[in-house]
Amino acid sequence: MQTATSPDVPQGVRQVEIGPERDGQRIDNALVTLLKGVPKSMIYRLLRTGQVRVNGKRAKPDTRLNQGDILRIPPVRVAERPAEEGAPQAALAAVAEAVIFEDKHFLVIDKPSGMASHGGSGVSFGAIELLRQARLKDHLELVHRLDRDTSGVLVFARTRAGLTGLQEAIRAGEVTKQYLCLMVGHPQKAKFDVNLPLKKSVLQGGERMVRVADDGKPSLTFFREMEQYAGARLMQATLGTGRTHQIRVHAAHIGHPLAGDTKYGDKEANKRFRERGLHRLFLHASHMSFELDGRAYGFSAPLPDDLKSVLDALSTKGKSTRRPWVG
Repeated sequence: MQTATSPDVPQGVRQVEIGPERDGQRIDNALVTLLKGVPKSMIYRLLRTGQVRVNGKRAKPDTRLNQGDILRIPPVRVAERPAEEGAPQAALAAVAEAVIFEDKHFLVIDKPSGMASHGGSGVSFGAIELLRQARLKDHLELVHRLDRDTSGVLVFARTRAGLTGLQEAIRAGEVTKQYLCLMVGHPQKAKFDVNLPLKKSVLQGGERMVRVADDGKPSLTFFREMEQYAGARLMQATLGTGRTHQIRVHAAHIGHPLAGDTKYGDKEANKRFRERGLHRLFLHASHMSFELDGRAYGFSAPLPDDLKSVLDALSTKGKSTRRPWVG
């Protein structure tokens, strides 16, 4: 049960019955989505002062909600939003066309390069915001992330059980995540691992940078050659861990950065690949698989046409050797 409210005027007291999609969710995270437009600082102030209650009792920020709980939300003014804030129809159509799987627990898209996983840092609408706008009746949560320039499999949860179950599987290392990437140069081996700790830092301008460092977090990537080209190798990269920019930094550190990588790559090499039609990072999330409640899930996304065209252009430049690969 939930009283109707207007986002542009002060809201009266709301009594919200918690459904299965929020079972087990922290109350502070739930309020962020229930009170869109309200600053987090205000949400925590409401919690500290006891104005938010669960089943009549005061709640702390880390209180976990259960299905059937009655959540009391006090009167609060939600910031007005301009009418033109809605996402462009072309963007909504693009994310709708990108859906490759959906069931009770999950919705999966083949994310285009250039689309952020979520809004922020100058991005008004990421994939999660677009999907929420396109599917108003769905409760969707982002399970993991892909860099804006990276294309491929991106998974959203439609239920709390799907979200927490898959996130726990990711933390436990029980999820297989594979990427296709184009490495500059010729690695000496067709199959090798890179096991080097990575440390993340934020530059003064807010840009995230990652580097190999002894005091970083353990990071492991398994590389396997898929196709050979003059001056490059198409590789399959399987994640042993899931650190920020892991594949890109590991590849750059061993002297074979990814083609089109403007952050960690080789400028001269990138220039040569641009002449062959590569205008973005050559990194594609091609496959993700896991088990949840006894069911096996597997999602695959084929290599996008723009990256296929680059490989075709490289094939005409020099002899290529192709191995079987998915996508």
